[in-house]
Parts: sequence; C-alpha cells; structure tokens
Amino acid sequence: MKIEYLHTMVRVLDLEKSIAFYEMLGLKERRRIENDKGRFTLVFLCPPGQEDGRADVELTWNWDGDSGLPSDSRHFGHLAYRVENIYELCQSLMDNGVTINRPPRDGHMAFVRSPDNVSVELLQMGEPLPIQEPWSSMENSGSW
Repeated sequence: MKIEYLHTMVRVLDLEKSIAFYEMLGLKERRRIENDKGRFTLVFLCPPGQEDGRADVELTWNWDGDSGLPSDSRHFGHLAYRVENIYELCQSLMDNGVTINRPPRDGHMAFVRSPDNVSVELLQMGEPLPIQEPWSSMENSGSW
C-alpha cells in the first residue's frame, strides 16, 4: 500500500499575522483558496525549493472566527524546519518581536511559537554551529 505525506494544517486566528510569522521562517505562499460558501481561506506555504507541496503548512482561517482554538496547542506537537544558520534566523525572529522559547544554546536546535501558539522546532543544517553568546547562556522562555 502506498502512502504519501501531503501537508500539516494549522488553524489561525489572524491570517496576515500568521503568514508574516511563517514568512520570517523563510516559507513562501504557494497557493491560496478562498471559499465563499464555507467562509474560510486556506493558505499553503512551503520552503523555497519545495514548491511541489511535499512540505506544506496549510493555514486555515475561518472568516467568522474560531472559538474552538485551544489556548495552548501542545496537543499538536510541533512543526520542524532545517535552517541554514540557526543563529541568524533566531536573531532575525527576535528582532521582529518573536520570543525564542528554547534558544539554540547547542548551535543545533531552537523552538519558537507562532502567533497561534504552534510550537516550531528549528534545526541547524549539517553539523551544529560553534557554541556562542548570547545563545549559550540564554534561558528558556515559556513552554516549547
């Protein structure tokens, strides 16, 4: 039996704010579906070079609100992305107001949260980067 991964769907409360967050990670909008009858928008984002849809995150925004979103999305687990330079990306995210919940103290792994409280794991491509400040002494912030 053949099985093929398609995408991960995340419900969002503020579509533009959520798109901006995922774009800060480096994802690009690949496809958008506006459904007037169902009153929702689907936005598919992917990393550059993976426009075939094999690594999509689908943001689902219900036009009339979504009171069913839990305040803590830990039941979901997390999204994970391999990044070219974890220190540079974490600094860019911080510069744009994103809290680094688990700093890349080891030069290898960090966790952040989306505007909708989705946990996102960032992993350094290849070998871990050399350990450096301010990351090595930075404490965790909140849950990740």
